[in-house]
Amino acid sequence: MHKKVDLSELSPADTMLTPAYGGRAVNEPVPKYEMPAGELPPETVYNLIHDELMLDGNSRLNLATFVTTWMEPQAAKLMAETFDKNMIDKDEYPQTAEIELRCVNILSRLWNAPKQATATGCSTIGSSEAAMLGGMALKWKWRDRRKAQGKPHDKPNMVMGINVQVCWEKFCRYWEIEPRFVPMEGDRYCLNAEEALKLVDENTIGVVVIMGSTFDGRYENVKEVNDALEKLNADTGWEVPIHVDGASGGMVAPFLQPDLEWDFRLPLVKSINTSGHKFGLVYPGVGWIIWRDQAELPDDLVFHCNYLGGDLPNFALNFSRPGNQVVAQYYNFLRLGQEGYRQIHEASREVAMFLSGEIAKIGPFELISDGSDIPVFAFAVKPRNNFSVFDISDKMRERGWLLPAYTFPKNRDDLAVLRAVCKEGFTRDMANMLLIDLRRAVEHFQSQPEHTAKVSGSNFHH
Repeated sequence: MHKKVDLSELSPADTMLTPAYGGRAVNEPVPKYEMPAGELPPETVYNLIHDELMLDGNSRLNLATFVTTWMEPQAAKLMAETFDKNMIDKDEYPQTAEIELRCVNILSRLWNAPKQATATGCSTIGSSEAAMLGGMALKWKWRDRRKAQGKPHDKPNMVMGINVQVCWEKFCRYWEIEPRFVPMEGDRYCLNAEEALKLVDENTIGVVVIMGSTFDGRYENVKEVNDALEKLNADTGWEVPIHVDGASGGMVAPFLQPDLEWDFRLPLVKSINTSGHKFGLVYPGVGWIIWRDQAELPDDLVFHCNYLGGDLPNFALNFSRPGNQVVAQYYNFLRLGQEGYRQIHEASREVAMFLSGEIAKIGPFELISDGSDIPVFAFAVKPRNNFSVFDISDKMRERGWLLPAYTFPKNRDDLAVLRAVCKEGFTRDMANMLLIDLRRAVEHFQSQPEHTAKVSGSNFHH
């Protein structure tokens, strides 16, 4: 959350921008926190902002982010040409709406929706919005079932692993749902069927299962949860469904693990979200929510607007947003096809597994995961070293690498790790450069036996 800057606390120099090129265009400093009184030349403003942004990290050296940092120039050109198109205005921009519909159909088929089903879903700003739409549909469907049975519907709950992304915690708080978290225990870092079912009851609107945990990159076992819930539902008469958070794995598993049953092949999977701007390989921000079929999207969540011309059914949370990310997603679907996505993700996974394997050979480190599910892995510093993951993260930042360090949640908050996301653009050569700097960081701390391990850092997981 940003706070209002108190100008009285700053010196005059700190409230102004001094253009490096000022002598050529302007003669006075430019205020930082107030609008200038008059206009400035466009090139001067460009240079001011461009130069400040050089202080940001290099996105190509950022192993913290899941977000796409490179696209082909043709995709970037298409995005620039469609910045001005409002995605929601389907009457004015019918072809952009058609492209969104095509993407929904592509994803629905990619995730093995029933052949007779009507492809149902939409684009969103990111997976957080998509997750909330999926969660809302689960709550509405549960409430309708309870009403039809004449039972109370005022105490809904949702079951998920404590390793969920924070958007699910937000969803439960915003929509007044009790979150029930499956804790981590020992070497189990995510939800499993046995622990999930201990928390399920007649008020459970659904179980969230993650394909690609942000903590360590591993898949949760959707089929195991589906099979256990099918038996529970049959025994109790309940209808507890599954939502799959495929923010990362939803755009990896169909290409790298095509035989893995995690999607609409499983009968209790009612909805899936994914981030197009993660392993969908699109610049931020675009997400997708797809339902199993039209029956899983309650009519009460669909709004019909006509003030823009025509009937515009809408069930996204955001109203005005650019259509260019959707266009870029369609570009990738056409440009890469299934084989192109497979090759790119396979290359990223090979880099991740090479890197994790080499890190395991460096004495002080131990792997938590190896990058064999999605190309993401986590590793820890072994006990009895005079440095911690936070020391390593800080030291790597000196060389430009952004390698996040954080602790795991409650019950395993004693475990602190470093995480590496190996996405398109992070090559084997870059992995070798990172290894050189990582070994150098270890040697630095080992050469200073008086150094005391740092116990926390500024790189928070969420």
